[in-house]
Amino acid sequence: MSNIINIYESLLAHYGDLDWWPATTPYEVIVGAILTQNTSWHNVEKAIGNFTGRLSPKFILETGNEEIAKIIKPAGFFTQKTKYLKNVAGWYEKYNFDVTIVQKKPLEVLRSELLGVKGVGRETADSILLYAFGVPTFVVDAYTIRLLERYGIKIGKDYEKVKAYFEEEIPKDAKIYNNYHALIVINGKNHCRKKPVCENCPLYDHCQREGV
Repeated sequence: MSNIINIYESLLAHYGDLDWWPATTPYEVIVGAILTQNTSWHNVEKAIGNFTGRLSPKFILETGNEEIAKIIKPAGFFTQKTKYLKNVAGWYEKYNFDVTIVQKKPLEVLRSELLGVKGVGRETADSILLYAFGVPTFVVDAYTIRLLERYGIKIGKDYEKVKAYFEEEIPKDAKIYNNYHALIVINGKNHCRKKPVCENCPLYDHCQREGV
């Protein structure tokens, strides 16, 4: 059994099924993925709350930039993120804002399209595909790379290489990818921080703690 599967099973046994992403609709996931860039989730929740039930791709496309910027101000970079939200909503409009139509397209096509949308990087694109549409694509973030480094798995920091490594080692399943990324994040926040808190970490017995 690979280290990657061992890590997953240890984290799952400790935290259970986390059932990410915290959102009421797929489109809210898309918006959250844009707004969470360079800010905390707490600020994203404030911004999403400011929509007061109006959050939809049509609202984003039909509302002026200044009004949207005021709504999302708690998430920071609000002028820039307003443009990004409109860009992604424009992409989604091509699919008639229909999740099932998006899901019929090949992953490679969807990912390429999203990466061509200004304001959408690789982590954001994979987050949208995985969490909003249930497409099996692994999300890599700073917590993921830090975990591999401390575990002594020498893949480097290249996003595509890390993503490929996870996808080769574990079954191609959206639910597993969803839960695994969530588990890495929560453990990263609780234990595998920049200044680690190794005590009571569920990975303590096997982690090499390189760089600690």
